[in-house]
Amino acid sequence: MTQPVIEANALQRHYNVNGGLFQPPQTLKAVAGLDFKLSPGKTLAVVGESGCGKSTLARMVAMIEEPTAGELTIDGKRVLPEHWADLRQSVQIVFQDPYGSLNPRHRIGAILQEPLVINKPDLSREEREAKAREMLKLVGLRPEHFDRYPHMFSGGQRQRIAVARALMLDPKVLVLDEPVSALDLSIQSAILNLLTELQDRLQLAYLFISHDLSVVRHVADDVIVMYLGRAVERGSKEALFAAPKHPYTKALLSATPRANPAAEKDRIKLTGELPSPLSIPDGCPFAPRCWKVQDRCRAEQPTLSHDPHSAACFFPMD
Repeated sequence: MTQPVIEANALQRHYNVNGGLFQPPQTLKAVAGLDFKLSPGKTLAVVGESGCGKSTLARMVAMIEEPTAGELTIDGKRVLPEHWADLRQSVQIVFQDPYGSLNPRHRIGAILQEPLVINKPDLSREEREAKAREMLKLVGLRPEHFDRYPHMFSGGQRQRIAVARALMLDPKVLVLDEPVSALDLSIQSAILNLLTELQDRLQLAYLFISHDLSVVRHVADDVIVMYLGRAVERGSKEALFAAPKHPYTKALLSATPRANPAAEKDRIKLTGELPSPLSIPDGCPFAPRCWKVQDRCRAEQPTLSHDPHSAACFFPMD
């Protein structure tokens, strides 16, 4: 059995927030105890509304932020700040905005070579350039693009360049933080197909952060649904899309656009206000918006089981 390249146990990230004049500081639990494993050649998608903690998770895995508690291992090595410099070559991140992630004053060749200049100073200039040209070809761009500036490219081409830059250090894991949400629909499929081809060819593991379940259906092997910093459902893509167990997952899926406009729609519209992440209610965090809520939900907090497909819910969907 293939060993996981990333493993997280009870991973947490908290922030201290100023409470205002004469008010004590408050703690915002952006990620509150997350467990997962990610194997080579597989894609784990993390989905949820804005503010659920999925981008905070991406920054922790990419070693941009340090976990407050819990344990994160990459390639069997515990992720601690003193190990970041060595481990960062194994994990690279592709950001959401292809227009803001590339330095507009540098040519594409220099942008691609920069990771090698920083992390592999022993390489010669010729070796760095050869590697950069190889990656440019790998993501479907032409040799003449090497000497051009970012403003000369479309959004889809820029995201290809961002992917090429992430691959320069031969990582084992790519963290993809909403990698296609800023692109036109006609371009999204091309980038997703590129990512699939690269994964098959290089046996990359993907941590795919998204709010778009239609995209997740296309790329994921396993899915974690997050709500207010917690995982509320976890399972394979097939199981979760075929029979969601948590009411929140069911509501998200009901809002996903369908290709057939004539198909019957059963849209679930959530009522009530999204609780403040600084004041999460006792019991189940989803209880104030759930149409299946009962007294137990307001008193106890449900947890995920160790089953392959599980939901943190006392009264799961039929």
